[in-house]
Amino acid sequence: MSDPAATIDLVALTVDLPFVGRADQVDRFRAALGRAREGEPSVLLVSGDAGVGKTRALTRMAEIARAEGAWVVVSHCVDLGEVGLPYLPFTETLQQLRGRCDEVDQAIAARPALGRLLDVGLAEPAAGGADQAARGQLFDGIASAIGAGGRPDRPLVLIIEDLHWADPSSRDVLRFLIARLRTEPLVVVASYRTDDLHRRHPLRPTLSELLRHPRVDHVELSPFTRDELAQFGAAITGHPLPDQVLQRVLRRSEGNAYFAQELLESGPDTAALPGSLADVLHARLERLDPAVQALAGIASVAGRRVSGELLTAVAGGRPDFADPGTVDAALREAIAHHVLATEDARWIVFRHALLAEAVYGDLLPGEVTGLHRAYQQQIAANPSLGSPAELAYHALRAHELPVALTASSAAAQEAVDVLAPAEALRHLETVISLWDAVPDAAQRLGRDLVDVQMAAAAAASRAGRPARAAALAVSALDRSDEARSARLTPDAAYYLIDDQREREALDRAARALRVLDAEGPSADRARLLAAQARSALNCDHDDEAQAIAERAVAEARAFSVPAAEADALTTLGVLAVNEADLAGDLFGRSLELARSVGDLTAELRATHNLTANRYYAGDLTAAAQICAAGIDRARSTGVLWMGYGVGLLLYRELIRYLSGDLRRPEPSMDMVPESVRTILSTIELYAAVARGDEDALDRGRAVEIDWSRDPMMALTSGGCTIDALTWAGEHQAAVDLTFRLTDFMSRAWNDYFLGGIWLSALGLAALADRATQTRLTGGDLAGDLATGAQLLERMEQTARRGRPRGGQLGPEGRGWVARARAEYSRLIGEPDPDLWRAAVTEFAYGYRYEEARSRWRLAEALAARGDRSGATVEASTALRAAQDMGARPLAAALIDLGRRARLDLPGSTSSGGVLTGREEEVLRLVAAGLTNRQIGERLYISGKTVSVHISNVLGKLGVGGRAEAVAVAHRRGLLPDPPPAG
Repeated sequence: MSDPAATIDLVALTVDLPFVGRADQVDRFRAALGRAREGEPSVLLVSGDAGVGKTRALTRMAEIARAEGAWVVVSHCVDLGEVGLPYLPFTETLQQLRGRCDEVDQAIAARPALGRLLDVGLAEPAAGGADQAARGQLFDGIASAIGAGGRPDRPLVLIIEDLHWADPSSRDVLRFLIARLRTEPLVVVASYRTDDLHRRHPLRPTLSELLRHPRVDHVELSPFTRDELAQFGAAITGHPLPDQVLQRVLRRSEGNAYFAQELLESGPDTAALPGSLADVLHARLERLDPAVQALAGIASVAGRRVSGELLTAVAGGRPDFADPGTVDAALREAIAHHVLATEDARWIVFRHALLAEAVYGDLLPGEVTGLHRAYQQQIAANPSLGSPAELAYHALRAHELPVALTASSAAAQEAVDVLAPAEALRHLETVISLWDAVPDAAQRLGRDLVDVQMAAAAAASRAGRPARAAALAVSALDRSDEARSARLTPDAAYYLIDDQREREALDRAARALRVLDAEGPSADRARLLAAQARSALNCDHDDEAQAIAERAVAEARAFSVPAAEADALTTLGVLAVNEADLAGDLFGRSLELARSVGDLTAELRATHNLTANRYYAGDLTAAAQICAAGIDRARSTGVLWMGYGVGLLLYRELIRYLSGDLRRPEPSMDMVPESVRTILSTIELYAAVARGDEDALDRGRAVEIDWSRDPMMALTSGGCTIDALTWAGEHQAAVDLTFRLTDFMSRAWNDYFLGGIWLSALGLAALADRATQTRLTGGDLAGDLATGAQLLERMEQTARRGRPRGGQLGPEGRGWVARARAEYSRLIGEPDPDLWRAAVTEFAYGYRYEEARSRWRLAEALAARGDRSGATVEASTALRAAQDMGARPLAAALIDLGRRARLDLPGSTSSGGVLTGREEEVLRLVAAGLTNRQIGERLYISGKTVSVHISNVLGKLGVGGRAEAVAVAHRRGLLPDPPPAG
């Protein structure tokens, strides 16, 4: 197969520009190309103001790549205002890659969804939840085909121009492509204008994600320096610029390459030219033949580029170009004067986008309307000249509203067919906005406004805009008669639930059911029952949800509506709180049904619920397996960062933590949205606190300002912060946060939210730690004992009244109840081994960290009772687990316990040599100011034994008193750590 690289080029007009400077940017491209040969793909985002030289820099990179044997593919984004052409740069890319090599063709053939872009198959678009799976396949196919386009000896360089004009679907594909990069011999280079990126520009959030990716390099193009402009001017004029001219051009162009070139090419008398770039461009154009000016004006209405066939057709209909040869002559003249150029033998392009904008901006309003109408008429007469989206674009600007309406409807369907929901929504909203202005709109489209609104709601839902989906659906319901509204209610109810309007969903479903009940059993009623059951479930109307879901299952089976049956089975599974195995079976059946009909949303909902079912049942192994499979499915279908995909990611981190894997998560190669990044960071606090990360406390505290945004995030971050404060010895702060967070959660959810058990246990732990110190120093415990009793009572009340949907607490809940009771025994000074043993038993289902932490306290309680043998066994087991997990604070606490209680643990013996381990412990506590009695309580020995140890220490050190012993021991390095604070 021959190498067609030579036939693929950037805009032809750029090659006449000299390439000056940019050494750093070129070197970074060369480095990226070298990495690609080694199997390390890279992305360069090239940014700069309009005219600064982005296209010329990209041209230079393409020249270098071809010279070094790489394949180069160039694609574009085009400016069609609010219309957009879905996937345009990637459609261009695939069209150029197809036929290049067997690997690319095989990748395309293996993904039928690519037929939507390349017209090679998949004539029928997917429906319902299946289109999400097809969209994921489409994204995967694009990424796979691009990834297969390069080889180590011949990397692929993909250049995408004008990213600031990219349509929403193309931005999504770019994020997906970069997230999928692994070992492909690939360099992606994409350019965008920085001066176009206003505060609400849709590219901004995409850039904020891409620029954090480790494979993305931001290459900024600054204006020319004085020296660079001197080189540039000499290359253009053929001789060095006089200093006066150089200074004038530098001042007026501010180093902008395009402006500088226009000034220099305008002639030697640059001082006589107007000051702005637009004025310079107009002045140059005015010197051209009127026919050239007219042709440039016609071309500018299409944007920076237009097909030669379309331009000829539009111009040929104008009086100035009645003679067919006039168009060709004017075109040749425009190219000769560097106004227009050709690209790939099909396109006519402006020398620069700024030139197109200047020409368009100089047209009179009547000329603009008339030319858009001419484009609209030519495309309508010959659809091969433009897409429905382009027809709609020109019709809107020509104020031809009936044409704009029908073209927008066709463009919406085209967007649906190529799985571009954001673009479909935009076109459908245009149809809605034009509806009242076109009296016969329904006759023209063959459907009424309600149909259009429901189609727009579906597009909004698929585009991740739940509020817009709900608003459109509600408007459609309110516009319909009772019978039609009832049949549309199931879809509307799901949109309302997604928008957290569960009560409204339930009320509308109840009204609709009264209508359909009068008609008897039907497939429509099965769908409505399933939607009503889920609405009732989300409103905590469990009895109602149970009864309705059972009806839905029966009716869905009778009328073969598997999607409704799957949804109702999932609802029943959530309600089966007391029978984990039954719930798991229901979720499993729902999952199989959802897969059988290709309903991705129902499939992921069932997977998420099945993961939760196994997690709360304590079967962490099964939960991990189900969760991993669900994440792979969500990622492969492009919905990982939506709803249930995010929920599965959270469960993955929870399962990892509970299972004792406290390692930091591997850097994600997925492109993580900012909102999801925040949630995942919060979940990761569990392991961060257990590891003893220095920044864990600050990270936890930083979330409090955003508690109101997400109560679950508040609960997680707040609880972890309480734990971190306790480890840090900030006991009062931990207790204060316990009450502050509990009060907040009670307002956000209810007084007996189940997380309150966890918070009470953590608060009791902080109080018990402080009580231990208070006893040693002889302080007042009354306040802490009263506060602890309050927390214990709240925990007991929550355990009785806050059970999940009236069911029984799972193993984790029972573990925290046991730990709270054991912590209270420690608080009152009677640490009970039986209570701690109960906590160990409850956490033994797989919660390794809490099991080890409870063993630590069990060992401490056994030592206090004089059972050093039993304490050694428990402490040794806990220490091995802590060290294996990397739980540094817990391991240090266990070693400290070993020293104090004389347990035979690794690392708990003294290394000083002069003093025994026990003597060193006694001396540490002497240095802290404790009395013999307090030291005895701390070390689980009698006061008399303490006195003997102190006498031995004084003798070994040759000193006469306690204070002198401490000073000498520190001076001789026998107390390696500073004295405890108390």
